[in-house]
Amino acid sequence: MSVDEAKRLAKKNLSPKRYEHTCNVRKLAVKLAKAHGADEKKAALAALLHDIAKELPRDRLLQIFTENAIIAGNAAQRPAPVWHGAAAAILAQTQYGVDDGEILSAIRCHTTGRPGMTKLDKIIYLADMASYERTYPEAEQLRRHALADLDRTAIEGLGLSIAWLKAGGKPVDEESLLAYADLRARYYGGRTSEQTAGEP
Repeated sequence: MSVDEAKRLAKKNLSPKRYEHTCNVRKLAVKLAKAHGADEKKAALAALLHDIAKELPRDRLLQIFTENAIIAGNAAQRPAPVWHGAAAAILAQTQYGVDDGEILSAIRCHTTGRPGMTKLDKIIYLADMASYERTYPEAEQLRRHALADLDRTAIEGLGLSIAWLKAGGKPVDEESLLAYADLRARYYGGRTSEQTAGEP
């Protein structure tokens, strides 16, 4: 799939507000890819498709998981707010002809992160979290930090996300806890992911 095809698909399937967000994620993802020596086309494709399932109803998301059980894995058992990432990756692979594992992974974990995140995973995660229409106080700081140090900013972003969810009494996906612990262990050394998985 070309970048132009992905853009047309996003525009067709998303509300104007969600499409604007998607374009902003693409813009920041490409900027981060350029800054950190990642593939800019892959970053653009992953960004354009990351929310392609965001506005689908719950029943349709569950249907996607059921029809693609092997690819879906345990997606349906995870918190509902993160379902759209797995569903988008499944649609990209089964309907849109995306067969690049790096792109599919970045789409799938853009809301949660995962242990062993690739450079593209981190780029899409942060481009989504800090896209240009985001106005919460830390957004500009995340955008600035991500250009300088992708790994440290991924830790910062995951830490913020986990803390916000806990403060709001919302479920935290296990993958986010494991991703945070894994990134901290890789960046700072010391404790293993199992020892830090419960930290914010």
